[in-house]
Parts: sequence; structure tokens; C-alpha cells
Amino acid sequence: MSIVPDHEIDIRGEHCPYTFVKSKLKMETLAPGEVLRIVTDHEPATKNVPRSMESEGHEILLHPHKVNDTDWEFFVKKNG
Repeated sequence: MSIVPDHEIDIRGEHCPYTFVKSKLKMETLAPGEVLRIVTDHEPATKNVPRSMESEGHEILLHPHKVNDTDWEFFVKKNG
């Protein structure tokens, strides 16, 4: 599955709850239907951020997966 994001946020080095706060603030700048790629190196964020995004009404297009030894990525589509 190849997803081309409209925007990207790198939250490596951040920890919860800042991982969600920064992701949420970035989502607020997107238009409905746009896709955000999120990159993190904080494993708890791979569960907390997608869950929070879904509770905000957004769609997880690609769930968190490892891209290297330390980082994960996932893609969120803004709904609304």
C-alpha cells in the first residue's frame, strides 16, 4: 500500500502527552480529506496517538509500523 501524505510531522524526541498534542495541532491545519504522516521514536505514542486520533473522528490509513531500528510511522486522514 503506497500512501502519499499531504503533510508530515516528525515528533521524534517527544513523549506522551506531547506526541498527541503536537499531532492534534498539526491535524487542525489540514483540510478534510488530507493525509498526515506521523513519525515517532516513542513506542507508547504508537498506541496512544492513533487511538486519540480515532476518538477525534479521524481515520488511521496505515497503522504504526517500524521504518528502522528506532522509528515508527503511521498515516492519518482528516475527517470532518
